[in-house]
Amino acid sequence: MSRDYDLIIVGGSMVGASLACALADSGLRIAVLDAKRFQSDWPADGFDLRVSAITRTSEAFLHQLNAWPADHDERVSPFREMHVWDATGDGVIHFDSAELGEATLGHIIENRVLIKCLHRQLAAAQNIDYLAPVTPTAIAFDDKQVRLILEDGDPLTAKLLIGADGSNSWVRRQADISVRGWDYDQAALVTWVKTEQFHQETAWQRFLPDGPLAFLPLSEGYSSIVWSTSPQHAQQLQQMDEALFRQELAASFGYNLGEIEQSGQRAVFPLRFFETEHYIHPRLALVGDAAHTIHPLAGQGVNLGFADAQSLAQVIREAQQHDKDFGSQSVLRRYERWRRADNRAMLITMDGFKRLFGSQWGPLRWLRNSGLNLTNRLGPIKKIIMQQAMGGSNFKF
Repeated sequence: MSRDYDLIIVGGSMVGASLACALADSGLRIAVLDAKRFQSDWPADGFDLRVSAITRTSEAFLHQLNAWPADHDERVSPFREMHVWDATGDGVIHFDSAELGEATLGHIIENRVLIKCLHRQLAAAQNIDYLAPVTPTAIAFDDKQVRLILEDGDPLTAKLLIGADGSNSWVRRQADISVRGWDYDQAALVTWVKTEQFHQETAWQRFLPDGPLAFLPLSEGYSSIVWSTSPQHAQQLQQMDEALFRQELAASFGYNLGEIEQSGQRAVFPLRFFETEHYIHPRLALVGDAAHTIHPLAGQGVNLGFADAQSLAQVIREAQQHDKDFGSQSVLRRYERWRRADNRAMLITMDGFKRLFGSQWGPLRWLRNSGLNLTNRLGPIKKIIMQQAMGGSNFKF
């Protein structure tokens, strides 16, 4: 194992691992650091509480990395339609991939399955060291390299350090990069359920007064639940008796898929909105949730992170081709400009939707219901929205 690298990535989850995989044939020496070693074995029954809605653009990226789940036991669930409606009015909108001549709008995949597929590629790459469990304790920057000190006192050096360590990023804090944003007065309760009726390979979302309730299709007729609500209500839901929880969930969803026949473990996560003041620092770049977090109502969080990884990999490759120092601020600025524009547009849009559907002011409630119904009737507008939701950026490898 080397101690001198070209690139060190702190965080080996989906975004950090995908960035390393995107550079697996670059000739760069790469270290991926994880606080805990990823465990690729889990019980056959049940599902991961954390799932991701993978857009067609992210799917293409994962295929390029040879990291798209393909094994029979790696459950991949397509969603071909989306059905969204307002519980406080008659507003409804329906999206169907057939309107675009596409087979799907995207896929719902358990996070652990995606990480497993990416880690298979990490293990196969000759130029990547996966170091776990390790805990970095200090960072020192100079003009030529970054020096990372581990808990055992060992130093690692690299030309570029990547913070892919989530919304509470240690790397971001060590670099003293500030964030701008706020805590939503909401938390997301997540679980999985089996419904009386088949989910129809449809992503369902009902906007309730306290926040959106989503049923996302999983394999074998199961669904993943993401229920954004007040923190107090989320805690109540988590602590409920299972039978009472199932009844509450079915009623809040308007029994659109019948009764809830089975439910899994429940967990609650606070919801935040933020973007960092800077995505970069000399010898440092942030990707994914380390740089930005978004409300989960449209499931775009990990897709923004994959786009960060894809963009940064392209910037690094092009710097290599032109014999430039890819850890320099002048090179990294291109990545920051590229991703900040796209990310900010999505962040602001999703925050606006959250506020629009969270308001119970009569005129605004009427406006959003009318807007949903009008958009549902306007085929060209619906197609544009679907194309945006499916992704569409062009990258070169």
